[in-house]
Amino acid sequence: MLEIKGLSAEIEGVQVLRRANLSLAEGATVALIGRNGAGKTSLLRAIMGFMKVTEGEISFDGRPLDAVKAHLRPRLGIGYAPEDRRLFPAFTIEENIRLPAEVMKLPAAEIARRLDGIYDVLPELAELRHRPAAGLSGGQGKMAALARALMVGSRVILLDEPFQGLAPVLANRYAAALRTLRDSHPDIALLITESNPSLLRNFAEKAYAIERGEVSEAALAASSLAAAGLH
Repeated sequence: MLEIKGLSAEIEGVQVLRRANLSLAEGATVALIGRNGAGKTSLLRAIMGFMKVTEGEISFDGRPLDAVKAHLRPRLGIGYAPEDRRLFPAFTIEENIRLPAEVMKLPAAEIARRLDGIYDVLPELAELRHRPAAGLSGGQGKMAALARALMVGSRVILLDEPFQGLAPVLANRYAAALRTLRDSHPDIALLITESNPSLLRNFAEKAYAIERGEVSEAALAASSLAAAGLH
């Protein structure tokens, strides 16, 4: 479904991706593991059209994504939850979640249907829907960013460091939400970046390692998932 072949990209003349190759099949959960600064975020941003690609290609359902402008890529069913969440603090949680669908001018009935499905996956947000995003904890903000990605991500969800900075109890809650998402939406593909491979073992069926912008297939670490609740 999503194929990356020989992808190179740069930021202000500095190369951040070097002939990267990665594939994401329908319904798959794939981990992209690497240290901070290795290129994980750059690869996700390249998929979304936010990076200057200098070589290679990204295709979605066999269609080159370079032919699709960045603001139109969510219409293909690709949702993106960045590491820093990027919520509008003065908006309520629900307003933040609804925003991409409203920008896409989806019918009100379709937005309501998608919201119901999101609150099934993330019931905690249903209780907080009218709270301003400025009042969210770090973990709640991560969940709101996931919900916003789900509003448009009917085919693919890109999650950038979703467990970064979360206390164990919040990591458990986020992991439970991902398990519910995986069970309730088996056709949605997940690409999850992480610096700690043990957090995704037995959750992702395939893993890639990224180092200095170079991507290779990898095995997930065999350490326990108890702390993250993903087993």
